[in-house]
Order: sequence, then C-alpha cells, then structure tokens
Amino acid sequence: QVQLVESGGGLVQPGGSLRLSCAASTSIFSGYPMAWYRQAPGKQRELVATITSGGSTNYADSVKGRFTISRDNAKNTVSLQMNSLKPEDTAVYYCAVRSVNIVTTREGLYDYWGQGTQVTVSS
Repeated sequence: QVQLVESGGGLVQPGGSLRLSCAASTSIFSGYPMAWYRQAPGKQRELVATITSGGSTNYADSVKGRFTISRDNAKNTVSLQMNSLKPEDTAVYYCAVRSVNIVTTREGLYDYWGQGTQVTVSS
C-alpha cells in the first residue's frame, strides 16, 4: 500500500514562501495523478492543485500564480512551492495519489493520503 509523508510546513509571515514536499513509499507513484488539498479550521477540505503522471498541472483560482506543483518521479516526490502567502492560506496541507491514471478534482477519488502538514501564515 502506498504511504505518503508530507513535510515542509511551518509558520511564516504574510508575503513569505514555503515549499512543501510529499514523499511516496513506492515508485508506482510515478504513473498516477497527484494532488494537494488543504483544510482550514472549521472549513471543508479544498483542492489546491493537481498534477498528472506526465506533469500537466492545474490550480485552484485562489492559488493560481502563487503556487507551483511539481513532481520528481525519480525521487518519488511531489512538491508545492508556495509564494506570496496570505493568512487565508493557513491550513493543513495534504498530498494524495489516485490509483487510476486519470486526473480528477474530486477528493473522494484519491485513494491514498498523507498525514498532512500544518501551514500557518500570520502577521
């Protein structure tokens, strides 16, 4: 079974940057779509970005132009570079992988999830 471990979260001031990383336990990761989701306190989990097995990306409107998702299949990792962070970006960030090679925005279709990493943007 695939295990995903996120890292790189922390406390930053508005306008700052963080780079999140998600490491997979198996190289099968390389053939399937990945996504980053986030969940703020008291709110529903929302999609941040997706990336296909071939590297095609899509972003939520709220992060477009500020965040960049990428993957390194040789290292079994997917990253989320977050720039120009805002207080509303504060959330627990999760990476996920789907076991079908069709990218989706529906979180219920992602089969494996990491434990999450906290990102706090505070002034």
